[in-house]
Amino acid sequence: MNAMNFIINSTMKLPSTLLNLRNALFLGSRHRFNLPCCEDKLFYKSKASLLNFSKNSQFHDYPSRFVGFQRVINNAQKFNCLPSSVFARPRAVPMPNGFSVQAVVASKVRDLSTSVETGINDKNFERIHVQNGINVKTLVERIDTDKNLVGGENPLTEDGNNVKNIGEGLGNGKNGVSIDSAIEKEAWDLLRDSVVSYCGFPVGTVAANDPGDKQPLNYDQVFIRDFVPSALAFLLKGEGEIVKNFLLHTLQLQSWEKTVDCYSPGQGLMPASFKVRTVPIDDNKFEEVLDPDFGESAIGRVAPVDSGLWWIILLRAYGKITGDYSLQERVDVQTGMKLILNLCLADGFDMFPSLLVTDGSCMIDRRMGIHGHPLEIQALFYAALRSSREILSVNEGSKNLVRTINNRLNALSFHIREYYWVDMKKINEIYRYKTEEYSMDATNKFNIYPEQIPSWLMDWVPEEGGYLIGNLQPAHMDFRFFTLGNLWSIVSSLGTPKQNEGILNLIENKWDDIVGHMPLKICYPAVENEEWRIITGSDPKNTPWSYHNGGSWPTLLWQFTLACVKMGRLELAQKAIALAEKRLSRDHWPEYYDTRSGKFIGKQSRLYQTWTIAGFLTSKMMVENPEMSSLLFWGEDYELLEICVCALSKSGRVKCSRGAAKSQILV
Repeated sequence: MNAMNFIINSTMKLPSTLLNLRNALFLGSRHRFNLPCCEDKLFYKSKASLLNFSKNSQFHDYPSRFVGFQRVINNAQKFNCLPSSVFARPRAVPMPNGFSVQAVVASKVRDLSTSVETGINDKNFERIHVQNGINVKTLVERIDTDKNLVGGENPLTEDGNNVKNIGEGLGNGKNGVSIDSAIEKEAWDLLRDSVVSYCGFPVGTVAANDPGDKQPLNYDQVFIRDFVPSALAFLLKGEGEIVKNFLLHTLQLQSWEKTVDCYSPGQGLMPASFKVRTVPIDDNKFEEVLDPDFGESAIGRVAPVDSGLWWIILLRAYGKITGDYSLQERVDVQTGMKLILNLCLADGFDMFPSLLVTDGSCMIDRRMGIHGHPLEIQALFYAALRSSREILSVNEGSKNLVRTINNRLNALSFHIREYYWVDMKKINEIYRYKTEEYSMDATNKFNIYPEQIPSWLMDWVPEEGGYLIGNLQPAHMDFRFFTLGNLWSIVSSLGTPKQNEGILNLIENKWDDIVGHMPLKICYPAVENEEWRIITGSDPKNTPWSYHNGGSWPTLLWQFTLACVKMGRLELAQKAIALAEKRLSRDHWPEYYDTRSGKFIGKQSRLYQTWTIAGFLTSKMMVENPEMSSLLFWGEDYELLEICVCALSKSGRVKCSRGAAKSQILV
């Protein structure tokens, strides 16, 4: 029986109804539609959705925001449903008054593809309407049966630009890493135990799963950035369903209401995290719902700028590793990605191509003096733009966006390579800067005062190496070394090949400072004394050499490993993995480590931190299979060097030094 016959012959009546996902606010109360997830299906659409529901479905009023495939459960009702994944084990949820919920659900038409294909007259197609703002457009929806997304039908292909950068280190890399060790088995058990199921299907992993933690705060939620190493671990293991589910569910959450003090941010913002909740609706009925957090509950109420960037990067990784590109081609996925890009590429007052953000809008989610144009955001932004250029379907509706992406990639790469890079030669140049230059030909374009060079820097930077500084604004350079931003500059080729090699040379040369007893420092050095009081606001959690202020974060290990694979420096990755392997299991997989050398478990560190576990597993698999890892990074894009925005200008005022920069690319 095909999918359409199943729907036609069903005893359940399925009227098509247009519903706006925005909450209707009436006299201060929020009304939303609750969808039973075993009986009904949700067609993902951006900003609006077609919902098929039974005649018994009703609207209910809740004080907080929930969204998703909701399930109405009656204590006398039995479902003939089975989970479709090894992750979706029956999970009993205790309820008041003796009731319980068992999240084991499956549907014959679970996977509702929105890929655009020909053959509109085929019997497997039906016409639906999607409401987008005030315009209603007609789209074509195809209902397919379940397919194994990670099967052998689609052979994996390697990107030539990626493979050629791996180098001679790949052939000798496997001998340094043990296979199927007891620590790896423990890590896999812990990772699978952290999986969150929603209506019987895996949708993510909790941030931490410490059984002794009586106040989990938001560590029991699924974070977009935290799930990335878990997703890669599952993908490299050949288990792609959880990643697909995660991408689609978070995409749906993108369209939900986001309001702080009567103000809503722009369309396209992805949530920082979400939580699966079970809520009562009647005396004997409960439903499983998703509750997203867009930053309105976060400390400092900061929007997660990096969430959308990580989502796009993970979407590309899913297609590269599984060989299933149909997910990327879906109409809702394409639309959701465009919303993220439009939000990031919106015109503003800024004169720089880098993305302007507030403090605490990324992995460093507390006040640490990174407001402005932090390197971490710029590197992820660049990687997301390159991912989008690969994924976007080019047509009349997207050609302007593609052109904008190309121009921004070009300008951003030049800006970071030219103005963020420091080595001994550049530091000496800054040391001799003239200030207060008013000229189109100024050398000191940002009016940086030489007195800003910190005393530790001149003796710290090695002769053969350098790095990209943490931030750049008018009259301000943040000379701290931020690990994630530098590693992703290597992975995405935001830096030149010479700069990428210099960053790894610096890490190797300053191993005791950046790696120490546990890889790797989130930033170096820590801010202390009066500087700590001014920059952090006397934050008791970000004391010197702790947490975001110079703490050591094992989750950075997988990103370091990926950078080493790209640059053919597997011996550095193996050395770092060996350090982590000695302690992580013994220390119960902490979130972070404290002290200058990373010797102590962090004073407020959660144990059994999922991205610590997943980062370790992903690192091991990357070293064992560098050819597969090569699908995750980017090579130098030489076409970008030929696209200069300045050449499009007819103004004689434009001065561009790109020619000089191009001559240094292959040095």
